[in-house]
Amino acid sequence: MLRIAKIALMLSVCAWGLITALQNFLNWGETVDAVAGAAAMGLIDGGAQSWQATSNPVVVWAGVLFIVLSKLATSGLCGYGAWQMWQVRNADAGSFDASKSTGLTGCAIAVLMLFGGFIVLGESWYEMWRAEAYLGPVLGGAFRYGVFIGVIGVFVAQPEPCG
Repeated sequence: MLRIAKIALMLSVCAWGLITALQNFLNWGETVDAVAGAAAMGLIDGGAQSWQATSNPVVVWAGVLFIVLSKLATSGLCGYGAWQMWQVRNADAGSFDASKSTGLTGCAIAVLMLFGGFIVLGESWYEMWRAEAYLGPVLGGAFRYGVFIGVIGVFVAQPEPCG
């Protein structure tokens, strides 16, 4: 039953990546505008005049592509990882442990994007913490998702009991 729970959790991360990437595509203009707004630091008092503020389209598009492609990679790797885990769910502990690698890589990509992209770059570099509009919906969401996905990764990575 524990293996089924790990597979289900991996599928939930897959679904998160797919759903959130789909939302980014369906709301493409808003996605680009959100990244552009964060990079321009326009919601922060004096932010637009800060030395790190930018409206460079290369920076904006790099941010958008990093977010969307990370979500798609997470979804694909976690989905494929769950499939690999499913195929060996009744095998020995070593085989099941070995099957986790692809899905765990997907979890790592998600945490990298959420922590590296939103917390390190967004919150620290572009000082999103200074704008009330970013705190709950953006930074709070990135923190929540990152922690949950990280905990799922740690849980799934735990060695299988022998027997």
